[in-house]
Amino acid sequence: MEISVGAILEGTIKSITKFGAFVSLPGGRSGLVHISEIAHSYVADVRDFLTEGQTVKVKVVGIDDAGRINLSIKKATPPPPRPQHAQRERQGGRTEFRGNGRNFNSAPRSGSAPREPRSAASAAPQAAGPADFEARLKQFMQQSDSKLSDLRMTEKRSSRRSGHR
Repeated sequence: MEISVGAILEGTIKSITKFGAFVSLPGGRSGLVHISEIAHSYVADVRDFLTEGQTVKVKVVGIDDAGRINLSIKKATPPPPRPQHAQRERQGGRTEFRGNGRNFNSAPRSGSAPREPRSAASAAPQAAGPADFEARLKQFMQQSDSKLSDLRMTEKRSSRRSGHR
């Protein structure tokens, strides 16, 4: 049987290493599935995903000049569905983020449709938010400036002690 790039084959895991797994293919040949080609998620240990003797579906992703066959398990299988908790929907110039039972609306980008006006009832709670944010930001900036000035003073003292100016 001729093995070519792009072919999807069934093979058996022959041995497992730190960097991947060797797969026995039809026709007596074998190839390597690199650790990065095992799953659609991060793989720290190959043994968490594969066992010796396991039958797997692989895709031939390359054959080098020496005849070594590079394989991929994740390219032979469809990717898992994306989580539904942060699904985006485009509606009338606005993007709505739907998740956890709440909707979050983002402002339209410049050049797109203007936002609907808010009612007086919905604007009232909003007024308390920015003032609180401004106060927090001011406090953060003061603390940051204080820490930076302390750090600069410490650096000046240490450079004077070591004889550097």
